Amino acid sequence: MNTSVSYKNKNGMIDIKITDTLLDITECLATAQDLGSGGIATFIGTVRNVTENKPVIRLEYECYQSMAEKEIKKVAEKAVSIFSVRNVVVHHRVGTLFPGDAAVMIVVSDGHRDAVFDACKYIIDTIKQTVPIWKKEIFEDGEEWVSAHP
Repeated sequence: MNTSVSYKNKNGMIDIKITDTLLDITECLATAQDLGSGGIATFIGTVRNVTENKPVIRLEYECYQSMAEKEIKKVAEKAVSIFSVRNVVVHHRVGTLFPGDAAVMIVVSDGHRDAVFDACKYIIDTIKQTVPIWKKEIFEDGEEWVSAHP
């Protein structure tokens, strides 16, 4: 599974990718960077090795791909509207991930640092609440779906 949607908005661009391959921060930074942006904020969500004192063996991410893309696009567009940022990159991984692997990378660029930090936080918080990407944690003694939402 590997899909990518990239398009121009009124001030810059939005790039969304859902993939089962390794995420690349260099690619995300290059995509978000432009000469009109003096600030770039990043968020990289990684797989922890322990949850609630239980060792995590691996995570399994699943998604409703077309809906996830649409919802991430809405979140990115809303961030551009609210915070007036230029460029937004959201790359999310699906499939089997192990402790230390990057699950999501968000890069936001604009001329002002406060806007990029605020937009980055808004994007990850909203994705976790609204986007149909589900995470199953696998432990030595069982498994558990986490933050399942519609």
